[in-house]
Order: sequence, then C-alpha cells, then structure tokens
Amino acid sequence: MARKKQEEKQRPSGGRDVVGLRAEVIEQPITDTLETNFMPYAMSVIVSRAIPEIDGFKPSQRKLLYTMYKMGLLTGARTKSANIVGQTMRLNPHGDAAIYDTMVRLSKGYEALLTPFVDSKGNFGKVYSRDMACAASRYTEAKLSQICGEIFKDIDRDTVDFADNYDNKMREPTLLPTSFPNVLVSANIGIAVGMASSVCGFNLAETCKSAIELLRNPGHDITTTLLAPDFPTGGELMYNAAEIKSIYETGRGGVKVRARWRYDKGENIIEITEIPYSTTAEAIIEKVTELVRTGRVREISDMRDETGLSGLKLTIDIKRGADPEKLMAKLFRMTPLMDSFSCNFNILVAGMPRVMGVREVLSEWSAWRSECVKRRTGHELRKKQEKLHLLRGLGKILLDIDRAIALIRNTQEESEVVPNLMIGFGIDEAQAEYVAEIKLRNINREYILKRTEETERLEEEIGDLREVLDSPGRVRDIIIGELEEVIKKYGVGRRTIIVYDEVGRLPEEDDGAPEYPVNLFLSREGYFKKITPNSLRMSGEQKYKESDGPFLSMESNNSGELLVFSDRQQVYKVRIGDFEDTKASALGTYLPSFLNMDEGEGVLYALDPGDWSGSVMFFFENGKAARVELSAYATKTNRKRLTGAYSDKSPVASAIALAGDTEVAVYSSDGRAVVFSTALVAPKATRATQGVAVMALRRNHKVESAARAEDTPIRDIKRYRAGGLPASGALLREGDREERQMEINFD
Repeated sequence: MARKKQEEKQRPSGGRDVVGLRAEVIEQPITDTLETNFMPYAMSVIVSRAIPEIDGFKPSQRKLLYTMYKMGLLTGARTKSANIVGQTMRLNPHGDAAIYDTMVRLSKGYEALLTPFVDSKGNFGKVYSRDMACAASRYTEAKLSQICGEIFKDIDRDTVDFADNYDNKMREPTLLPTSFPNVLVSANIGIAVGMASSVCGFNLAETCKSAIELLRNPGHDITTTLLAPDFPTGGELMYNAAEIKSIYETGRGGVKVRARWRYDKGENIIEITEIPYSTTAEAIIEKVTELVRTGRVREISDMRDETGLSGLKLTIDIKRGADPEKLMAKLFRMTPLMDSFSCNFNILVAGMPRVMGVREVLSEWSAWRSECVKRRTGHELRKKQEKLHLLRGLGKILLDIDRAIALIRNTQEESEVVPNLMIGFGIDEAQAEYVAEIKLRNINREYILKRTEETERLEEEIGDLREVLDSPGRVRDIIIGELEEVIKKYGVGRRTIIVYDEVGRLPEEDDGAPEYPVNLFLSREGYFKKITPNSLRMSGEQKYKESDGPFLSMESNNSGELLVFSDRQQVYKVRIGDFEDTKASALGTYLPSFLNMDEGEGVLYALDPGDWSGSVMFFFENGKAARVELSAYATKTNRKRLTGAYSDKSPVASAIALAGDTEVAVYSSDGRAVVFSTALVAPKATRATQGVAVMALRRNHKVESAARAEDTPIRDIKRYRAGGLPASGALLREGDREERQMEINFD
C-alpha cells in the first residue's frame, strides 16, 4: 500500500525552480523481494555465468569458441582479436573487455590451460605473472587450435541442442559435443551466488584412458590411470593418497604443489623455473623480500625475475656456505613457492549444479556423450532414409523410363509434371520432384546401374545405423574409439611431476654428518668403500675378492646421499655419512646386508643424486631403454626404501646416471653394438615407464650391457652410431671388444 507521496522542488545552479518526479514507495515483505528479485539473479549467475557444464565450458567460453568456429577460424588463418570480440557480442551481450579476457584465458600464449583452444599470436600475458598484462585486442591475432576439431565434432549433425541468442536473431549451441572429457582436462574456476566451482586440470591422455577403462569396466580403479591433477605451469605435486582419494570420490579436497628449482654450484644461485598454478611470480618475490627484510631468512643476498622468451625464471643469489636444500625447504614452508589448490567439482548437469567426484563426473560425461553419439547416428539414419526413399522412387521410374519421358512430353503445363508422375508411377511428391530434376544426360545405363548400387549400399548402412541405435555396446565402442584417437593425436606427457613424499616437512637442521670431500667405490658384487682424498693418495691398489672387481667410482661429499638400485625394482636411499671412512686395502661394506635387502636381492647400480636435477637411464634386455628423472626418487623423509624404482616388464641389463645428454653404447648378446645420443630418449616423471625401443634385437638375443660411449674401448664411434631408434647396430670389431672399467664422476 502507498505509504507516502510527495512532490519535491529542486533549485539547479541556474536559479530556476524545477518540479521533480513524484516518487512512490511501496511496502513489500523481504521474502517477496528475495523471491521476485534476488533469486532470478542468483540462478542466472549460477546457470548462465559462473559454473561450468558437462562439456567443460562456461557460457561465455562456449559463445566465444562457437563464434570463432562460425567465422571459419578452425581451418582458416588468424584474424585480429578485435574482429572476434566484435562478432562474439552478437551472442554474448557483455562488453568487449569481458569477452577479450575470456579469449586470453583460453589462449595458448596465456598458458592457463593444458589444452588451449585459441591459437594466439602476440602478447597475451602469462598466467604466472600478475603484472605481465596482455596487449589490446587490436594488436593480437587468434584462431582456433587444432584440438577444437574434437570440440566441434559433428556439431552440425544434431548432436546437441540449439537455442536462440539474447535477441532471438541467431541460434547457438547449449553445449559443445566434446569427444573427450574436457570438463576434467581444462581447469575452471567460478564464483556464483551462494556457491562456487573450482576444477583442477588433469592430463589429457590420463583422463581419456580413465574414461575408456570405466566404459569397459565400471569398477575400474581410477587411481591406476588418472595419477593426480596436472597443471599447465608444471611444478611438483606432493602426492597425498588420502587427499587424492577424497577428490576422486567426493569432488572436494586439495593438493599441494611446489616450485621446481635447480642449483647452479658455479654461480651459487638457485633458479626457479616452475611455480604453483595458484600463485604468481610477483607474489613470491614480495613474500621472499619481506622475509629477508624482517631477518627471518638470512641465506639470501638477492632475488630477481629473469623471465624471458625461454619462459619463467626466478633467480636467488644465496650467501656463501648456505645449504640450498635447507633454504628451499624453508621457503616452501614460508612462501607461495609451495601452495595449495582447493578442489570443488561443482558442475552443471541438466541445468542443476552438482558436486561430484571424478568417477561420477566421468560417468555423467559418458552418459551425455552416449546421447550425442545416438543423436548423431539418428541424424545420419534419417538422412540416409530420405535418400533411399528418393532412390526407390527413381527405381520405379527407371523400370519404364520411356513412359516417363512420354508422360512429361505430353504434359501441357510445367506445374502438372510432378502430379502426373505421382499418378502415373504411384510415387509421392518428394520422389516425383527428385525425378523431375534429373538431367537428360543422366538417363543412361551407367547412371541407372550406379543408382541401383547406391540403393543397395544405403540399405546396408541403414541397417548398421539401426544396429548402433539398438546396441549400447556399439555406442560404447564408438566412444572408446574416439577417445583412443584423441590420445593418439593430442596426448602429451605430464607437466606436473608427482613426488610421493610427505608434504612440506623440513629436513633435520643437523644430521651429524660433517662436510668434506670423499671418493666412493662400488664393486661388481656390491662392496662399497668411502675413502677420503688424502687416504686415497696414500693408498695402493684397490682390494677386491678374487671373483670381484671394480664397477663404479665417483666423487661426492660426506654430507650427501646415495641412491642404490637393486635388481628387484627397488631403490634405497642412504646418507653417505652413515658409512665409515675406509682404505683402499679394505674390502668395504657389503651393501645388501647394510641396507637390509631381501634375500637374494643384489645391487644393480648406485649414484649420487646431487641436486636431483639429472636422470637415470635403464637398459632392459628386451632392447628398450627408460630415462627417469631423479626427482621422481626425491624424498624429504628418512624413508630408506622405495619400491617400483623402474619397470618390471623385462630384466634390466644396465643403468647409467645422466647429468646431461651424452652418447651411450649398448651391447647385445650376438656381438653387436649401437651408439646413440641420450637426447633421443625423453625423460619421464613416472618410474614405471617401460621406455622406448633403442636396439632392434635378433631372435633369441638380448641386451647384455650399456655404458657411456666415452667409457668404452670403441674407437670408430661412427661405425656404431645410429641416426634413429631403434637400430640394429653393427658387429663389434676385434679391437673394440676389450673390457674396461666404467667410471662415473658427478662433478
């Protein structure tokens, strides 16, 4: 009801009296206001703005990509971003700045997605930098990435629903028929009214493989194929089985990711090349600067941002005598160099927001994708049935083509041709129209035979399409085939390395091991010696058992660590300071007993991991080689044994530690050798990788050993060098067969 009516008079600067508008205030219960005004707004934000749907896109992203698709940017050349933004405003009634921000996030240059959908050119900024802003839309160019072919696959074949745009002048898809689970591959964060969504990204190949295995076996253990979240900025994910299980089952939880770094001993600097997805370089520098200023961190003399064309790089100058490992452990605990990503898998399904675990998300996507495949199949079926219907009408005409020609010639008016054909041959209007449009040149025997063959082919295809619609197994096989094709075309390795370790735990400040240089020696049977340089200079020959001999030697530090790989796919981590200093005349410590190895387990290889920046290469008897990053074995706890150190698919013949790329020689049991560069074998973060074939073996033969080419007696390297892998190698000449001790030096 009306409470008060009043008339206001206002005196503007000109001095004239102006009678204002009458204002009427109406009382209304707050519940009615919420229901009529606030709730529609809240639902609009939830459904039409902030929460991603089962195809993995928010409405703004979907409108942008569809506009680019209709502009021909999937196969055409790039165009100015301003053109794309202008065209998108026909579907998205928002300002150009909001649309351009959406494009930037989806672009390859911004690096916010594992699978970017916009192939950008120009400055699009960086997700890891707060201050590195993108250029204006008039300066940059863009087109759709190749993977968008999977996003828009069969969109014109009734796979998804279309709706009117905001002014009812255009039609736009309500979802995009993605042929892979983009909802889990593309990271998406949105804040709605009363709810939010935070979806971390997963590796494309791992996600597709998990979807395949779930389609084949609903009880599949997802953790065996979908290892952990994967972030476009890389870093190291601190694996926590309980948190991963929570995310996979409930859709809620968090993961901790820390920066990747390396220590340059010569420059005495720490270089940070990858940071957590949830922070920026500026935030890290500001926090470190604050810690140094307040005296909480005293080991740093300077920190600067050296990011360039090669990518992100933050450089820390450390003071002389500072331990880089302990410094980084402290920074991980006190700065955003280790940060958490909180997951909240809130996704719209049929217009309703639902928080789902990974298994449920994949199940919902599979059900939705099955519907897309059925709709596509139904569309093809209708098209082929229409075509078959026309051809059958043509078949009736072709039985008596002369009568049809006479009927047309004797028809007085053009409008009567179709009705006369319908009456004369008992066909419907669509068939008669089709016949009437046939050219005279096509009335020949070849044309008639081709149409007859096409009719038979269409009948077979229609039968197959009907079988697909009636068989859930056929639909499942089609989806699996499409997923396998996506893996083959677009699958790449993980960017975020998984570290199976306790999160954020600092090492002991004083482990009781003084720092001084030592020389390490390992025999073939597993006897280990730690000798100081002074003792080594004063000693004579190394003593071994009669059946034993030298295997490895290296320089290290008493405060360092040693990784010992066994022939049972296990690796043992031990502090070098735990061994007593000895002399060359002693047999040394028997490692299987010292490390409490299992019965019958022997030493395969040992190395000093240093700053964990190198890799170790395993050579298997089946001719394959696997290169695993040393960071995959890094732990901050006192855990001494780690299982699954390398693949168990084939017995291992040799192992080599690599600080950088070099040439290695591989020997087979039939007297052949092949030399190749380790750069041909990409390092992997997963320890159980089976590797790649490096040597093509003859039947009943195997790889016997491998070593650095410089540590072998081979003189003519070119004779055995391979240009590509796998290679058969060449027969060893007599002068290249001498046995020689292999030495490894990590300095």
